[in-house]
Amino acid sequence: MSMARILKKKQRHPAKRRTGPPKARTGSVKRAARRSAKTVQIDQAAVDRLIAKGRMRGFITETEILYALPDLEDYVEGYEHLLDQFEHMGVAVIEATEGILTTKEPSKSVREKAGGSKDERHFDLGDISNDSIQMYLREIGKVPLLTSEEEVSLAKRKEKGEMEAQRRLVEANLRLVVSIAKKFTGRSLSLLDLIQEGNIGLFRAVEKFDYRKGYKFSTYATWWIRQAITRALADQSRTIRIPVHMVETINKFQQVERQLIQDLGREPLPEEIAAEMSEPIEKIHQIIKISQDTVSLETSVGEDDEDSTLGDFIEDVKTITPDRVAAMQLLKDHVQEIIPPDRSQSPGKNPVPRRHAEVKGLLEHSNNP
Repeated sequence: MSMARILKKKQRHPAKRRTGPPKARTGSVKRAARRSAKTVQIDQAAVDRLIAKGRMRGFITETEILYALPDLEDYVEGYEHLLDQFEHMGVAVIEATEGILTTKEPSKSVREKAGGSKDERHFDLGDISNDSIQMYLREIGKVPLLTSEEEVSLAKRKEKGEMEAQRRLVEANLRLVVSIAKKFTGRSLSLLDLIQEGNIGLFRAVEKFDYRKGYKFSTYATWWIRQAITRALADQSRTIRIPVHMVETINKFQQVERQLIQDLGREPLPEEIAAEMSEPIEKIHQIIKISQDTVSLETSVGEDDEDSTLGDFIEDVKTITPDRVAAMQLLKDHVQEIIPPDRSQSPGKNPVPRRHAEVKGLLEHSNNP
């Protein structure tokens, strides 16, 4: 099979973004109809260099693949096709991040086995410190990847209730969770929290996976992992929770805003963003208001005076001002001097106490607006 061209991932309309797993595709006619006709050119020389490097070491990292072929990152089908090609040629593809996951070049005996079966190919992730993230990445890096045949076999055993098959499906795809979670870092949740939420989505994908639909498990699980991480960010990343659909709207708003800044060379006006998003200007103002970050009233103000907080400079409009309190108290005292209470008769028989009660109630209402 030629590696010069791969199919580009099917494009979606921005206004109808799919958030669930891919729909079932049955039959070769439907599969062909749903694929995009547009293709992406691959630098064959770069591919050949990666193959040569992988054959020499016995493995290649995903970071090296994406660095040599940056256009592959956004095309799931093409990326998986390339991974299958490396696997067919005896080159293991592993996950490696500089400073987090380091690798050590395999020994000569390992390189000699690079052309053998996948079970014969293994790699050494090197000496890693006791940091929790690094220890976790080291452990999941020891689990070999699954072939398509192994995925189908484990899925069949999983349907029969074998917990061991379900466990193997989960463990073999933990590196997929890490690779997806790293793209969501810097959004108020730590990498460990993102990985944990992604693992929850992976468990759901294993439970729902149906091998009869025709797609690979990694493609199917990607949707569940992304959904779990996105939901966790919406629920936990902000002090005031924002609905998931509004989070997606805010993300779209920020993308449009960044694009307009590049095109216009300045900050875009709300009207320009509304025209680009095809939304009313009122909704744009609402998005801007909701997307603002929360600030604590206990935040220190100024560098010299550490005792001053932001709450000291914000007016409390619900509290009665001291001058109004003094004025109402003086008015109350004057009214009581003019109309002294007569406790000998009930308010219903004497108009003076009744009026006094009305004035007193009015004063109490004024004191407590």
